[in-house]
Amino acid sequence: MTKRYFALEAILAMAVLATSNIPLVGQQAPSSGTPVHMVVTVEAHHGTDIPVIDREDVMVYQGHDRDQVTDWLPLQGDHAGLELFLLIDDASNTSLDSQLEDLRQFISSQPATTAIGIGYMRDGTVQIAQNPTTDHAQAAKSLRLPLGDPGASPSPYFSVGDLIKRWPETSAREILMISDGIDRYYGSGPSDPYVDTAIEQAQRAGIIIYSIYSPGVGHYGHNFWRINWGQNYLSQVSDETGGESYYLGFGPAVSFVPYLDDLTHRLTHQYLLTFLAKPEKKGGMQRIKLRTEVPNAELVTATSVYVPAGP
Repeated sequence: MTKRYFALEAILAMAVLATSNIPLVGQQAPSSGTPVHMVVTVEAHHGTDIPVIDREDVMVYQGHDRDQVTDWLPLQGDHAGLELFLLIDDASNTSLDSQLEDLRQFISSQPATTAIGIGYMRDGTVQIAQNPTTDHAQAAKSLRLPLGDPGASPSPYFSVGDLIKRWPETSAREILMISDGIDRYYGSGPSDPYVDTAIEQAQRAGIIIYSIYSPGVGHYGHNFWRINWGQNYLSQVSDETGGESYYLGFGPAVSFVPYLDDLTHRLTHQYLLTFLAKPEKKGGMQRIKLRTEVPNAELVTATSVYVPAGP
């Protein structure tokens, strides 16, 4: 009897020890990391109805490691405050004149909280025609025809970098780049170091870049090979920063309206994501991937993010 009692007592004690390390239902293990912020656009795989995404629906991965999502803030209402810069290449053909009214209407249709800036890419810098302002009529009025000079813009990617360096940080900054994408300084090829630099600068600053192809002037502006690489560069910049690139063939668009309508739709479905990234000994760019299991939903953002050094 005594032996049986002690045996039962030992079994119960082992059961208590085994279950003491099981967390309560709903309890999350403590996480550590460096807070990182990114603007994310939610898209639909099919159709135009965007599914509702909540914080618990968002999964962030660094390699095979999943990071903890700490905030998922819709950039609407009280949290709206987008700064959107329209960058127009001064090497663009003056046929862009027919699209200026499309751009003016696009500017006027943006929410009152959106600040619009206008700049012209020239000589590797940005000539600011209008600093970001919520006075949309004033921003629209500052639009003008490009110079139409092939020597005016050696590389539009120099100008993108120049704007990023001069642009004060806010929660959401985005660029609409209108250019043929041709790098007249570097040339063409599968890898352009100035394109790569512009992408890293934008990713580090958390800036999304959208682009619309508009033909340039001069020999490069009607060279099929150059045009092809220019469009590839625009697509690369937009894709790797979380944006979208718009073009149809190698000629000028009849209208920018379909592109601008799509862009407006995307801007109304953006969120500020905060997650705890795993830092390295030195700060630097790290590849990340977002996932969600919500049906018909896709999370679009930059392919890399800057993570400061760990302690």
